[in-house]
Order: sequence, then structure tokens, then C-alpha cells
Amino acid sequence: MKFTGLLTKLIAENCNPVQYYLNFTDEIIFLNPLIGKEIHITFSHYQCLGCGEDKEIFAMGYCKNCYFTSPHTGEWIIRPELSKAHLGITDRDFSFEEQAQLQPHIVYLANSGGLKVGVTRKTQIPTRWIDQGAEYAIKLAETDNRYEAGLIEVALKKHISDKTNYRKMLREAVPYVNLEEKKRELCQFIPQDLLKYITEDSTILHINYPVNVYPLKIKSVNLKKTTAFGGKLIGIKGQYLLFDNNLVFNVRNHEGFVIDLNI
Repeated sequence: MKFTGLLTKLIAENCNPVQYYLNFTDEIIFLNPLIGKEIHITFSHYQCLGCGEDKEIFAMGYCKNCYFTSPHTGEWIIRPELSKAHLGITDRDFSFEEQAQLQPHIVYLANSGGLKVGVTRKTQIPTRWIDQGAEYAIKLAETDNRYEAGLIEVALKKHISDKTNYRKMLREAVPYVNLEEKKRELCQFIPQDLLKYITEDSTILHINYPVNVYPLKIKSVNLKKTTAFGGKLIGIKGQYLLFDNNLVFNVRNHEGFVIDLNI
């Protein structure tokens, strides 16, 4: 059976285990039943998420021109502390930035191949944690806007990573870390004027992923270099498809790629 569609990030539902879907233009493909089956992916062409044209994807699903002009790819997205909407300052599109930045944000701790700190909109919990392959996560602070959350993250990055080690995350179930204890330890590094945002909610969310077995080695697939690949799907974690031949495929990193999926 063959499906053709534009890759965007996997849809994920926080069930036990997480339920994953490919969101193609004309249909949604439920991926969990494909675990244990052979699937093959072939790159067809590009389709920029901005202009829609067949231009080489530069980053985040956008061609080079759109990447440097679209409000969806502003630097404040990766670095929340650069947000300026609270000051009434426009980066690329104030109406979009105002809506995205001036809403409650969560600073969190996640165990995803190691302990990390991160920032996301409150409405993206727990989706953000699932996308990063976190097995355990806890809220640390809830702020009124993205800028404040970014300031807290910057302070904590001096003491804890803000990156996910995807190789560790995909090799095996992560070692247990007491996130409630780590939250208490890290709060001492938050600037005094931001301490009011620390949340009393110390609920730890455990996320279970549909992985039959973790690969022994990790070989990441890049469709710009390897235009066709396949194997038996053995699991899905974060935004990665895991195969029995040690190949791993980051779906989100290939947004803007149109593929043929053969099952």
C-alpha cells in the first residue's frame, strides 16, 4: 500500500503507550499498528511550509527565503529570552508574535536521555514533552509570557542542559532521576524577581512510548543524502521512527519534504 504526503511533525496523543499519527494532506495514518511491519520511505520533492514551492528546505520546514522572513521561524522561538512582544516591539509580524508570546508559558524539567530544562506554551503540555522523547517531566514555573520563561531558562542553563541527547534518548529507557528533588535544587538559581513564578504543582508525568526494542546503534537518516530507505519499524519515540537495522528517522527534521510511504 502506498501513501504520498507532505511531512509535518507527528501528531501524538498521550495514551499508554503514546499514539502516533502521520498527518498527510488527504489522510491521517495511524502509525502504532505498523510497528513490527516493513515500511519504506522515498523522498519525492520539497514543499516549503511557507510559500508552498518546490524549493530546498533550509530549516524548520521552510526554504531559505521563508526561513528568514516568516514569523514562524523567528529567533525568539529557539531563544525565548529574545521575545519582545511584551515591549510592543515587532520582530516580523506583531499580531502573530503577540498571540504566541503573550500567553502563559511553562518552564519544565524533563528526563529525555538525561536531565534538561525547557520552555513551552502552557497549551503545549504534554505535547512538547512527548515530542522531545521525555519519559518523565515536571513543571518548574508558570509565567505570564514567553520572555519571563526565557529568563528563567537562561539562569538554569548555567547549571543544567537545555538540549536533548537524542542518541541516549533512543538507545534505551532513561535512568530514573528524582525530578521533584532536582526542582528544589535548581530553584535556588532563579533570579529573585522571578521566584514568584515557581509552581507548587510537582506532579511528575511518566510517558510510555510504543517501542518494542531499542536499537543497539544509532544511524540517523537524512533524506537529502539518502533519498530512500526502509526496514521493520520497531518503535516510535519523540519524533523518531526506529527501525530494526539501527536506522532512526526524525520526522520533524524533515518537515517540508514530500514522501512516498510504502507499507
